Amino acid sequence: MYLKHFLLTDRDKTTILIRILVGLVFLSEGFQKFLYPDLRGAGRFESIGIPFPEFNGYFVGGLEVICGLLVLLGLLTRFSVIPLICIMLVALFTTKLPILLGTGFWGFSLRDLEHYGLLSMLHESRNDLAMLIGSIFLYIKGGGYWSLDLKYWSDSRID
Repeated sequence: MYLKHFLLTDRDKTTILIRILVGLVFLSEGFQKFLYPDLRGAGRFESIGIPFPEFNGYFVGGLEVICGLLVLLGLLTRFSVIPLICIMLVALFTTKLPILLGTGFWGFSLRDLEHYGLLSMLHESRNDLAMLIGSIFLYIKGGGYWSLDLKYWSDSRID
């Protein structure tokens, strides 16, 4: 019964806007982890202190590509955003919390910025926060009207 509820979606036509935003950003970022591993993948992960950067760079990149594509299609939307929410929480914790604190901690490094503290952290985390909130929105709402979730689980949809 709970699994069936997890596949439900409503007929809201505006949900596609958030799906496009979240799906395209994650799909693009995932591809870049493979195309530019030194800049966006393993190299970046190593520079900020993520353990096993080679493995995690490709693992996270793969999740972003697969889940981003599923979000764009609106297929298994609620399942697809769970890893994306986790990725954004880790990104905020490992890269933006040091900016808020003004110091590295637990092996996570602090980027060289002109300012540190709350406003600097909010500025630097605007994309991360948008992706986190967008993913949480999709977890709550589902895929919406133009989704494969509605098509495949149409006998289970809610209005």
